[in-house]
Amino acid sequence: MAENDVRYWTGKKLTSRHQRQIDMLPDDVLLEIFDFLEQTLVHVCRQWRSVVFGSPRRLNLRLVCTPKTPARDTLDVWPSLPLLIQDRSDVPTEDVDDIIAVLLECSNRVVDIDLIKFDSSELENILATMQVPFPELIFLVLRSGDGMVTVLPDSFLGGSTPRMEFLQLDCIAFPDLPKLLLSASHLTELHLEDIPHSGYRSPAAMVTVLSTLTSLKRLCLEFKSPRSRPDWASRHPPPLTRSVLPVLTYFQFKGACEYLEDLVTRVDAPRLDSSPITLFNQIVFDTPQFIQFISRTPMFETFERALVVFRDNAARVNLSSQTSGSRSRYRKLNMIIPCIELDWQVSSMEQVCTSCLPPLSALEDLYIYEDPDWPPVWQDKIENTLWLELLQPFSGVKNLYLSEKFASRIIPALQELTGGRTAEVLPILQNIFLEELQPLGTVQEGIQQFVATRQVTIHPIVVSRWVNPKQDMRNNSSHLFLY
Repeated sequence: MAENDVRYWTGKKLTSRHQRQIDMLPDDVLLEIFDFLEQTLVHVCRQWRSVVFGSPRRLNLRLVCTPKTPARDTLDVWPSLPLLIQDRSDVPTEDVDDIIAVLLECSNRVVDIDLIKFDSSELENILATMQVPFPELIFLVLRSGDGMVTVLPDSFLGGSTPRMEFLQLDCIAFPDLPKLLLSASHLTELHLEDIPHSGYRSPAAMVTVLSTLTSLKRLCLEFKSPRSRPDWASRHPPPLTRSVLPVLTYFQFKGACEYLEDLVTRVDAPRLDSSPITLFNQIVFDTPQFIQFISRTPMFETFERALVVFRDNAARVNLSSQTSGSRSRYRKLNMIIPCIELDWQVSSMEQVCTSCLPPLSALEDLYIYEDPDWPPVWQDKIENTLWLELLQPFSGVKNLYLSEKFASRIIPALQELTGGRTAEVLPILQNIFLEELQPLGTVQEGIQQFVATRQVTIHPIVVSRWVNPKQDMRNNSSHLFLY
């Protein structure tokens, strides 16, 4: 049977010959066709409907229940298919009776729950009905729509979730979560976001839970308040052996520096290749245990380039490299510091690059620019010393990329490197790429002086144009002149 024939037969008009050919097909062949086409087939003949509704798992069929489409009416019309419950309707509602009715009457059919718009009081009413087992539940997202803390009942989901693969809780306190996750042997993604202080769990307790999730591939832990940090006075030393998260490839964290340190002393993630880290703002940043954790992670052994990006309310450094092979992908390690003052952003980035990340001396490419969508607000002039301290850890950089705004601030700092200080910062720099190739005034004079000094004392530096930070930064440049 040709693929073109199959696609033609699923159209609105069929010839009698084609209809006879279809009628001759056995049900298992029809099922293969429907599965291959991945189309929604509803308004069809009785035979096809029977085949479709007889294999809901194979064809991934769902009945969607929302406040906009009353659940009771849906259940009365359709066969006993798996249920998806969500509140993402554009029409605001205060009536959750239909959602509650489905949860009470059909808990054994619910496979997907996605509730993100109900306010905390409505969500608590819904959660009160979810204290029985949901044996088929695979996907669960709960978010308090008004930002108020919602607490999961002690017997949530009957304390068992054997088929759960994806769990996301936003602004939810979860006193009995460890008990629930003990049964989640198939869980591949766990997102605990905006964790309220009332939902705080110590790093040791969190690792105890995570160590049971041997199928976990993606983990997100984001605390709502800087108060959620370990009590160092009662802290116990880390265990002699660490828990292993064998298939974890993505770890996202937002919280206190001390929490991250205590957590990573207790775990290894040998397949981790992407990790965005956000640390609450504080005076001193120092994460030796996180550096050790990264050093134990094979995918993070080497990085090729660093991006230092400033925006209106945060600064970040992004280390990345590309894996080789037919299925190459980028390995990424990000560290973000939320703060508003630009001088504090620069100071924080210097601390992060010096004390929170593995050594950066092997990196060859360094990019410094502002977020084009949320640029920082320039107020007071940043001292040249701060810029030089930020650049100092990147001793192996050969290629420096600067946006127009940052070139006018960093080049004057580099200009100060004369005499015995020539090789203090970026000692093997070979190329400077500028977003604006012909800077004016003191910037132009500064870059001429810096390049001339390096040409005499070390080696020539080529100045070129940098096209666009959102494009392939390595290939989008054109050498135009040499000082």
